[in-house]
Amino acid sequence: MTRSRSKYDSGCPVAYALDIFGDRWSLLVIRDMAVKGARTYGELLAGWEGISTNILAQRLKQLEQAGIITKQKDPDSGRSFVYELTQKGRDLAPVLIEIALWSGRYNPDPDAMTGFLDKITADRTGTEARMRAGERP
Repeated sequence: MTRSRSKYDSGCPVAYALDIFGDRWSLLVIRDMAVKGARTYGELLAGWEGISTNILAQRLKQLEQAGIITKQKDPDSGRSFVYELTQKGRDLAPVLIEIALWSGRYNPDPDAMTGFLDKITADRTGTEARMRAGERP
């Protein structure tokens, strides 16, 4: 059996990662789940950047197919779904932390994500551990 070809088929580990979450919206969906604790379509739709419904639906499907998130019926409402990061998705915690730290250094807006940056600065190890455990940092 042959594997399907990706957009970036060079064998490079960075290219592999970009193939999964290399667009703007995928990593922001992951961020909202890992940092804000978003679990429903509505919570993700209400994120900071204002993702459109069709893009959100597409990214959720792609992230589920890549094994980054799971989708299950909401036990409180049989008509909706709950999304959760898998271990593979939670293992992106250090990536999110490094991106946030890099942005904190170079973003000209001094108020950008200060709460998350403050948590990382105060307790990086604990913040990462909580994110990997599926808890809000």
